[in-house]
Amino acid sequence: MPFSFPKVYPILDSSVIPSAGRKEFLRRLGGALTNAGVTLLEYRNKKGSNQELLVDAAILRAAMPASSVKLILDDRVDLVRQANFDGVHVDSGDAAPAEARRLLGTAQIVGTYGGTEALLPGILHEPADYFSIGPVFATTTKQTSKPPIGVEGVRKLRKEAGASAVLVAVGGVTLETAAAVLDAGATTIGVAAAIFRAADPAAEFRQWMMTLGSGPTA
Repeated sequence: MPFSFPKVYPILDSSVIPSAGRKEFLRRLGGALTNAGVTLLEYRNKKGSNQELLVDAAILRAAMPASSVKLILDDRVDLVRQANFDGVHVDSGDAAPAEARRLLGTAQIVGTYGGTEALLPGILHEPADYFSIGPVFATTTKQTSKPPIGVEGVRKLRKEAGASAVLVAVGGVTLETAAAVLDAGATTIGVAAAIFRAADPAAEFRQWMMTLGSGPTA
């Protein structure tokens, strides 16, 4: 779907959500991030039940109105509509982008992983709105056996993908390295640990936006 991607967006992993006071935490977090200017957020819950995921999703959706924020659900194509989210991110091992597009239609955002020089050329034909690339640097947020591609890897993938593809750089990017990653050709940066392990995630996001600029990139 047509969508102007911001230069940075948060990836909320369920591992940072406390068990005690979970609902209130999400309610406050969603509201604070919306007020901080978040326009896109990915929610990732690899281990939770369908019920937990849908409860979390309902709280996030209520706190982050559809008129202001696009919400992406990681992996679970089957729950996107029930969660009232705006799209899905599918990795290898999940539903293929073509299947996700068939199920969700053209009005929803579909993203997929294309993060290595060997993989990206083979999936650029897929009906995806964006392709995540990385890990750019070492990361502990998401378990992966893939080696970091570095800033030079981002540059090579941009050359391979062409000018029009939306490339989302993920994995270990910090505020200090973000500008170099964007300059190398990333359309936007998906950030998990650097935002959600901060004492104040909303304030941290504001700092990213002030540093990188708040305008859309694609």
